[in-house]
Amino acid sequence: MMTIDKSLLKYHPDVLDALKHHRPIVALESTLITHGLPYPVNLEVASGMEQAVRDAGAVPATIAVLKGQITVGLTADELAYLAQAQDVRKCSRRDFPIVMAQKGDGATTVAGTMIVAHMAGIKVFATGGIGGVHRGHPFDVSADLMELSQTPVTVVCAGAKAILDLPLTMEVLETHGVPVIGHGCSNLPAFYTRDSGLPLDIRCDTTDEIADIIRAREALGLQTGTLVATPIPEKDELPAAVAEKAIAQALKEAEEQGVRGKKVTPFLLARVSELTHKESRTANVVLLENNARVAAGIACALAAS
Repeated sequence: MMTIDKSLLKYHPDVLDALKHHRPIVALESTLITHGLPYPVNLEVASGMEQAVRDAGAVPATIAVLKGQITVGLTADELAYLAQAQDVRKCSRRDFPIVMAQKGDGATTVAGTMIVAHMAGIKVFATGGIGGVHRGHPFDVSADLMELSQTPVTVVCAGAKAILDLPLTMEVLETHGVPVIGHGCSNLPAFYTRDSGLPLDIRCDTTDEIADIIRAREALGLQTGTLVATPIPEKDELPAAVAEKAIAQALKEAEEQGVRGKKVTPFLLARVSELTHKESRTANVVLLENNARVAAGIACALAAS
């Protein structure tokens, strides 16, 4: 793992105080603010996730790059700024030097948030769904999976994004030694829906059980991350048939329109939202807050040791 000059990080006072006194902290990404949802929904959701973390007893640390400064924990004004900012670069591992050198704004992806969280000493991170292997394009593999293979942060999600090839995504995680823990489930959640039918490595019904596995990984000195998959609450899930029909249509349109690279995921998510009359967006918001609560529970369990 690379050695980082921690003076490069700017901390929110609440985050700095929590680190000093070993209180539970949950990292949160910022691409959902800049690339995932429209304004003002993005600001409402980001604020809601932070509040869900607080309500569950932990300190939220939304991570972003603002005017070239890596920032760990955003103020209300900084959240509002980012929610309306233009030309914000998605920040994964390769992007940080560019954004910092150009004094630009950057929104951290799952991979980017993991990197900064580890630099800052934050062990738990909540997101919606991780990236993975794209359907029909097995060599298009998200940097999220590579980061999970080399950065020891616990990522809480509702599975990989349902627009992806979930079996191949699980194969890549297995190949790279990343344990996938089901929080209250035995099969991988499928983002909008609760069950993909893909069996997981282990089921844990309490955050204390998950914390024990994380401590064992740390004791061994392993540098892989840990993925915790928690399903969307049953009353809020999108029926699997509805989600899959919309995804298939969106994929077909993406191919026909020649959508490639970084534009694929935003295009697919937006089209699925439109095709499901925004039911998928509602499910997305619910699962984000649910994941934040679960992550806070894990952070609290770790801090109690």
